[in-house]
Amino acid sequence: MAVHAHPDDESSKGAGTYAHYVSRGDEVMVVSCTGGERGDVLNDRLPADALAMAQRDLPGLRRKEMAAAQAALGIQHRWLGYVDSGMAREDGTLPLNSFASIPVDISVRPLVKLIRSFRPQVLVTYDENGGYPHPDHIRAHVVGVAAYRAAADPALFPELGAPWQVSKLYYDRIFNGERIRAVHEALLRAEPSSPLLEQLTQMRSWMDDQPALATTRVPVGDQLETRDAALRSHASQVAPDSTFFFWPNDILRTAWPTEEFQLIDSKVETEMPETDLFAGVVAE
Repeated sequence: MAVHAHPDDESSKGAGTYAHYVSRGDEVMVVSCTGGERGDVLNDRLPADALAMAQRDLPGLRRKEMAAAQAALGIQHRWLGYVDSGMAREDGTLPLNSFASIPVDISVRPLVKLIRSFRPQVLVTYDENGGYPHPDHIRAHVVGVAAYRAAADPALFPELGAPWQVSKLYYDRIFNGERIRAVHEALLRAEPSSPLLEQLTQMRSWMDDQPALATTRVPVGDQLETRDAALRSHASQVAPDSTFFFWPNDILRTAWPTEEFQLIDSKVETEMPETDLFAGVVAE
């Protein structure tokens, strides 16, 4: 189970991994905490019919896009049911009843119920900074970790189902300095005039010194086109030729054909480094 803040986050942060496990026959569920209601249209070439829908019903369009991404990846999907908080106002406040403004002991409940019914062996969410400091990303981390703990406690929320102990908790570390550096250097050798190089240079200026936190590298080289199809499903958020999201897949397969995660807690024995989120987990 992967816990994300908004629809499209699942496709930009882990889609290759989800497709990898689906291809093995594993069950994968993505949880979107909000509907992305306070987002904007970020693709200035969105088709006219989609743009018209975005103007009158952006949440409805994003639900359609999420359904298309779900089909591309072959995953299960659930909405946690909360409203996008948007970015905090200048005074630090958030809209009333938005996801990040609701007390955690309330917002954790539907996720505990999902964990107890789906019974995942692995839970993936963001780190304490949310991957980046959007209020909903940070709250997705808080709620994800709280639900991981609460779902196993028979004294908490007994009305939400029988307790279930998730075996392993991971943080997403896919956007990391090692990856940026490896792809940048490979692209310099293969395509020295690529327009992507300037962007990667800028990324390296603030990512090169980041610590390498990944413990687990999942092979996704065979799933890059599936990941791209899921990303393109979110057309209101992702331009089809976006250099931020789409790097040459032949370069990625050579330089960095994995997605990275950090093991935070494990109830089973495992050895580092890992190449499988399910390492040490005994199938039922």
